[in-house]
Amino acid sequence: MGDVLAGFQTVWEFDTDSVLIRFERGIRTPKLLQALGERHIPYEALSAVDLAPGKRGTVVLRAVPRPGADPLMDVADGQLKEGYDPYRLVLPAERASLAEYYAEELRGALGPGAGTAAESHLVAAPPAPLSFKAYDGKASFDGKAVSFRWFWTGASSAKWKAGDQRFRIDELAGVEWRSPENRGSGGAAAKAPGTAPAEDPEAPGPDAAGKGTTGKGSGARGSAPKSGGHGHLRLVPRGAEDHPAGRPDHDPAAVVFGMGYGLVHESLPFAAAVLEAVRASAPAPSAECSPAPARAPAAPARRDPADIADRIRHLGELHTAGLLTDEEFSAKKAELLAEL
Repeated sequence: MGDVLAGFQTVWEFDTDSVLIRFERGIRTPKLLQALGERHIPYEALSAVDLAPGKRGTVVLRAVPRPGADPLMDVADGQLKEGYDPYRLVLPAERASLAEYYAEELRGALGPGAGTAAESHLVAAPPAPLSFKAYDGKASFDGKAVSFRWFWTGASSAKWKAGDQRFRIDELAGVEWRSPENRGSGGAAAKAPGTAPAEDPEAPGPDAAGKGTTGKGSGARGSAPKSGGHGHLRLVPRGAEDHPAGRPDHDPAAVVFGMGYGLVHESLPFAAAVLEAVRASAPAPSAECSPAPARAPAAPARRDPADIADRIRHLGELHTAGLLTDEEFSAKKAELLAEL
């Protein structure tokens, strides 16, 4: 088409086989869209195009992605607010005729597979490296592995006992993301092709995460985020797809967050990038029955002595509270000292 259609905070630039969606920067543009910057959407990634009246004298042109075509929308799983939807273009109502023209043009450009799910991702996720701070730890993704490093002020005793975690992409079957705003279908796991649907367990907030521990400063260790709802990002290991998942605040394969921790514009692009990498590394169908590879232990790394001292101090508090046995305390203390 070679045309440009500008709406509120969003511009669509049409090409012969794709549309480039650019998001403006500014206080009125949602942070998720600002974080995405722009998205290149091939027409073959779309299943339909809708045009409907909007609010306050506007019309909304929306492209509908095919299931499986966009890792961001797959992992969002219907939980995004309308204003966060990167496939919406809001225009003044007086431009309805122009919007209808482009809607028809887009419909005519849809590929032959528009009515079916995509076999692979057709829209790129944000590139690694990526990281964000959740309530109980920091999540990092370098393109090959996801790491969780627990915060002593927020992580539950179960996560402290398990220690910091590192998951190679080839160990994972998918990723589950629940918005802290708790909208839509609410966090069904997005997976690599060929895996069974995961159960969507109840996900209580981390209010009981730190039973038996004491607070320090303004907040008690392990208490729930005090602003708004809760969300989580959970990794689904291969071989565990059909197993019921436990509480995310006690699961070492999950980080939890509230409205002020692990915001949508940080955690959702992170989850999409992990899902894209997981699907790219998925085994061929003929290898589905092969046993999942064993997790390799994380490579030892030198740590800040002050950080090690804080962790040993926290272990001592857990031991005093009766949450760690003498043997568990001694073994974990020895592990931490070995990292110096």
